[in-house]
Amino acid sequence: MKPRTKMALASVATLVLLLWPMMAFAGDDSCASDTGAFQRYLAQGAFITLGASYVFGLATSLTPCVYPMIAITVSVFGAKEAKSRAQGALLSLTFVLGIVALFTPMGVVSAMTGKGFGSALGNPWVVAVIAIVFTALAASLFGAFEIALPAGLNQRLSSVGGTGYRGAFLLGLVCGLVAAPCVGPFLFGLLGWIATTKNVALGSAAMAFYGLGLGTLFFIVGTFAVNLPKAGAWMMGIKWIGGVCLAYMALGYIRDALPKEFVHKLALPTAGYGIVAAVVLLAGLVLGGTHIAAERRKSPIAHLSKPTKLASIVPAIAGLFMVITWYELPPELHWETNEPVAVQKASVEHRPMIVDFGASWCGACKELDEKTFPDPKVQKEGSRFVALHVDATNDDDPAIAKVREKYHATEGLPVVVFLDSNGQEQRRFTEFVSADCFASALATVQ
Repeated sequence: MKPRTKMALASVATLVLLLWPMMAFAGDDSCASDTGAFQRYLAQGAFITLGASYVFGLATSLTPCVYPMIAITVSVFGAKEAKSRAQGALLSLTFVLGIVALFTPMGVVSAMTGKGFGSALGNPWVVAVIAIVFTALAASLFGAFEIALPAGLNQRLSSVGGTGYRGAFLLGLVCGLVAAPCVGPFLFGLLGWIATTKNVALGSAAMAFYGLGLGTLFFIVGTFAVNLPKAGAWMMGIKWIGGVCLAYMALGYIRDALPKEFVHKLALPTAGYGIVAAVVLLAGLVLGGTHIAAERRKSPIAHLSKPTKLASIVPAIAGLFMVITWYELPPELHWETNEPVAVQKASVEHRPMIVDFGASWCGACKELDEKTFPDPKVQKEGSRFVALHVDATNDDDPAIAKVREKYHATEGLPVVVFLDSNGQEQRRFTEFVSADCFASALATVQ
């Protein structure tokens, strides 16, 4: 085996070792973690997943560790000296295929490793470690430290490759390792997402598209001899945004491990809370924008770069966390207690109704209150209904008796009646029903 080939294989093995700890801590999708964003993308379709991976790779190529080396790297494997545009395109494509060959196995390993940790996210210690890892990755993008290979190994990797198709492919293989200070945080975050999918095909394809995104600018420059915009302060913006997103993921893992009741106390599904969250996020963005502007060459506010960067981190992360948490809270199911008021509201607004009869002594009623009504699916589907709760604990109250008679709910409890927007009864439950069953029944009533 030739030295260059050995070096390329050693590079792949090194990357596997670097990524293994992150993959080992990734769990499955049983906790429906918001931080497992690929789960939501997968539910919408594989094309969205792959598109997101490509954009993630393209964003990585704009960071200070990768962007400045694009023109130099293209010259190393000979694309700029190609005799024709077709040859330049083939050389550039070979380089990109080397990048893809480096990252695609990572997706396979990450997805397969995730299968072995089916209940990992249910362990608070595992969640804590994941949160610490993502916090550290965010800190690296904010400039606290760099994730880099040893200088000796980095120098040897830089010498791999050369002109021609073989050199372009080998150079692509090690490109991700040479750019480890910026590629690492983005890549770790992506692999953490992939591990939660437990989908080998999706994981490998996602990493392949990540590699394609990372290699796009290399291909454009090598094929068309394009002169890219000069490196500048805007690349600091890429790192700042990446740091904020990774820090949000750390908080997101913790939030998703907490009881739903506690999360509802942290965030309220009200317009006021949403406005406050947006203001906090906006403050962070303004401070972050000032930091980036201060990084421009000969900027008159250069002295503000460091203080505004430090001041921007907390409000940006907290604001993003608050906005996303608020946005994803299901609409609340608000219960009316006055029957005439509820009926009038349903009639005026032409909405269907839920009429729930319960009592303090009714065990099944309590089960509905504790297990079915608070469920996010029920809350979301039920938010379009006018909901009326009738407390039938006092059987001797003539007003309660009148309401029960009106809705033919005199024989026992619980009784839950669904009325359509015309006031006609469509469904009735006289026992405890699961949240899934209840939400499905709600969906049939218009």
